Amino acid sequence: MSQPPQPPSQPPQPEDTPKGFGAPQQPPAPGFGAPQEPAAPGFGAPTPPPPAGPPSTPPPAAAPAYGYPQAPGQQPGYGYPQTPPPQQPGYGYPGQPQQPGYGYPTPQAATQPMQPQYATPGAPVPGGQGGGKKLNTQMTIIIAAVVAVGLIVGGGIWYAGKDDGKSDAKQGDTGGAKGDGGSATGGGGKEKVPANTAGKVLFQTPQPKVTDLTSVHGSWLTDKVYAKSGVKEIVGYDPVKGTQLWKLPLTGNVCESTTHVSADGKTAFAFESQEAGAKVASCTEVAGLDLNTGKLLWQADIKGANGDRKTRFDEVTLGAGTVAAGGLDGGAAWDLNTGKELWKPTTTADQCKDVGYGGGDALVAVRKCGDYDKPTINIQTLEPKSGQPVSTYKMVPGVQYAHIVSTSPLVLAADVGESAGDGSGISDFFSVDAKTGKLLARIPAPGDKYAASCDGTSVEKCKMVAAGNGRLYVPTEQHENAAGSSSVGRTNEIVAFDLTTGQPVPGKADAGDGYTLYPMRMDGNNVIAYKDAPYDKGTQVVSIDGGSLKSTLLLENPADRAVRDAITSFSPKYSEMLYGNGRLYLGAVLLSKPYSASDADKKFLFMATGTS
Repeated sequence: MSQPPQPPSQPPQPEDTPKGFGAPQQPPAPGFGAPQEPAAPGFGAPTPPPPAGPPSTPPPAAAPAYGYPQAPGQQPGYGYPQTPPPQQPGYGYPGQPQQPGYGYPTPQAATQPMQPQYATPGAPVPGGQGGGKKLNTQMTIIIAAVVAVGLIVGGGIWYAGKDDGKSDAKQGDTGGAKGDGGSATGGGGKEKVPANTAGKVLFQTPQPKVTDLTSVHGSWLTDKVYAKSGVKEIVGYDPVKGTQLWKLPLTGNVCESTTHVSADGKTAFAFESQEAGAKVASCTEVAGLDLNTGKLLWQADIKGANGDRKTRFDEVTLGAGTVAAGGLDGGAAWDLNTGKELWKPTTTADQCKDVGYGGGDALVAVRKCGDYDKPTINIQTLEPKSGQPVSTYKMVPGVQYAHIVSTSPLVLAADVGESAGDGSGISDFFSVDAKTGKLLARIPAPGDKYAASCDGTSVEKCKMVAAGNGRLYVPTEQHENAAGSSSVGRTNEIVAFDLTTGQPVPGKADAGDGYTLYPMRMDGNNVIAYKDAPYDKGTQVVSIDGGSLKSTLLLENPADRAVRDAITSFSPKYSEMLYGNGRLYLGAVLLSKPYSASDADKKFLFMATGTS
């Protein structure tokens, strides 16, 4: 079982609950997801029932990251009518009301302004003679410039530059495409378009019995295995059949995990341990895991400065072969393969400590100094084996919590002066040269216009945003369908910004009437995105060309009501979503006790859909 985490020693800062995206949901078809008899497996293709695991509850806010309450647990399904009972408060969260599902207009959302439209090469010339004429190069440049100026004048949609607002585009390389802002191209992705994009349910596991809020952070995907944490265990499954390949029992529940996986299929996670005399378990144990074999590579913990208790960690990541964990007491690191301790939590005389890290191809620390009310936050690219800083960027004043969207290219997010106003944790993005620590561009992302989100206090838990190919890809908030549309509903777009200049890139990826589109991750120079659907359609996964922003369908899930209700119970913001090789895996991060027997039948630990 997972007890609520101990409250942080520092006073928490309140965070507004994100506005709901959609309409009230109808109860899903009864019985879906209940354990099936061998002769009648769950809906979809027959599959051997994998071991039971936790439900598809809202993502837990796990242990609060450096002194801030976490976001609520997984929200109910969106895009389909439901009337669920009041959601229990998230793991370690001060019980905020659950937001409604996606895919349907809300009174507040309906008042939001339409999103800016960007000039696209080849589009009809506004006010021109006829609708089919393409823009020549000169006209494209002129329109792009006019759009940019209009955006500045019309409400500050973007600007680039240092803290004083002036551009510093000459500094270094963002890790993406070279050259000027519009030169990035797509391609280079590994995900291929299947011959048949129609998907089906491959397998699903109902949640195990729990009596309290239970953390089940962690799901990972390699070519050989899909692994998911359950109640005091991690289980590896065949990624196509869902049959169990291995099981790793644990002494506590997985409380933190990283999404990063090494080239040879290794990752890291943290799990709970209950010390003698303690009333609740705490997130103190860090471990390395070989996903392909299920072997626990090593397990480690660190005693506090006074030696009377283990250090609690609020986040863990994997960067350049180093496992790094951060929390209220500072950061620590271990070698991924051997578990050798590389450094321990320390706090300097001026109250500086690493509160968290971003991983991937590089390792970047968020270092917080000074008092709680007016901290100084530095972003440091580290040498991954020694922890010594390679470069340092000092965040602008007015930032309490900094988030790392990507380490390569280095992209940060923050709610400057708590101005976002929507609980997203993001008012601005910052593109930084990792080699020199120089700011390349600051990109405002007003909360009422863009839908990306970072967990309030966590360093690396940002969702629905992607960075690569020299660009930042961000979804807009939902708005009404275009004028003249035959359907009633909401839609949105994914837009891109150049990471060197901060300027918006011409064009956009339209979700389509009644659909909403959210980035999941980069795939080479392309973006893999999840596409929520109207209530009578199936959700989709698409590949967006990183240069042209053209979408290509990879997977369309069944529109059958029972299937759709199960899929949409996993939201993009509050669930674990992985896509690879034509298959979509949806996992819960927080389990709660069912309200009734019928409610238990509708809760899942995870499910998988795909074309094969």
